[in-house]
Amino acid sequence: MKEMVMIIRPEMLETIKTILDQVNCGGMTISTVMGCGTQKGLTDEDYANVIKGMKVNINLLPKIRVEVVVPDELVDVIYTEVRARVATGRHGDGKIFIRPIENAYRIRTGETGEKAL
Repeated sequence: MKEMVMIIRPEMLETIKTILDQVNCGGMTISTVMGCGTQKGLTDEDYANVIKGMKVNINLLPKIRVEVVVPDELVDVIYTEVRARVATGRHGDGKIFIRPIENAYRIRTGETGEKAL
């Protein structure tokens, strides 16, 4: 099992949910977060048409963090779909982090491993 942590643009959340539904992902955790990557936020050029005559520098941007635990064989399927449908080619499209999960337990039933997902 693997945990996939996806940091995405807020407007891409519905696309991610659709992808996860299509691969029968059992559940997801979604959080609203703030952050910046190598771009270091937005500069006044990004807002040139929105805010006239003001210098704007935003270091932290709103993002959505989506966390799922999936069987190993779904990781590449999900990554491929996310890359194909979420990438815009612009800074800030996001990141996906993959972590190994040793075990999972369903509290209600006591199921373990992939059955608990």
